Amino acid sequence: MRRTLYRLFIELTNGRFTSYILRKFAQSRLSALVIPSYARVFHIQQDEMENDLKSYRTLHELFTRRLQAGKRPIDAGTDSVASPVDGVLEDFGPITEDKEFIIKGKRYSIVDMLGTEATAEPYKGGTYMVLYLSPSHYHRIHSPVSATVLKRFTLGRKSYPVNKLGLKYGKEPLSKNYRIVTELDCEGKHVAMVKVGAMFVNSIELLHEREVVQKGEEIAYFTFGSTVVLLFEKGTAEVEMSLQKGQGIRVGERLARMV
Repeated sequence: MRRTLYRLFIELTNGRFTSYILRKFAQSRLSALVIPSYARVFHIQQDEMENDLKSYRTLHELFTRRLQAGKRPIDAGTDSVASPVDGVLEDFGPITEDKEFIIKGKRYSIVDMLGTEATAEPYKGGTYMVLYLSPSHYHRIHSPVSATVLKRFTLGRKSYPVNKLGLKYGKEPLSKNYRIVTELDCEGKHVAMVKVGAMFVNSIELLHEREVVQKGEEIAYFTFGSTVVLLFEKGTAEVEMSLQKGQGIRVGERLARMV
């Protein structure tokens, strides 16, 4: 019952007013009262956290916690794509020549996801990867590659659940939810990183404004967890053969190889 209530609290509210109320509560000192039970229900890995559980004054501080130095080594391969988040590798595969891919039987348009035909054009026939963050995961987002930032832009207004049920029954949450897109140039190859909100418009905070990013560098965080979609140009990325859909993944682990 308690777990169900927490999931309703975190994932199923999308109205602007109710989201505002929940955000204010999560940022209030009152929310500290539920931190112990939240950590217990979602099996938070306390031995990895930068600080002791008792030092977090609000739920927001716990959601956006950092980890101890060295807990997430970044794959050192010069051609590797490192996981930008801790999460579940929900799905991956080819993008069609019509600029679409399918998850849980639902068809997603990367034109809708990226906003315009021109922005989506480089990715037709390419590769997509979807990484889902549950309420238990570390919520900070890192760059998957070393690259030059081509552009950053925001799309969408409301956010609906992006968990398994949300992907299956929701209204195309990956391409309709509030999202922040960072488009990267990795040695002439385009990589789009789509950070998808799961709750309200303030659920994604950018931390990086420079024009160059290094692989593994912290660039943003989710305040309530969500999903990251990676898009690669045709013929530029080979997914690691050992990876399986539904497996857990950590920041810095090798997801693919740039070719």
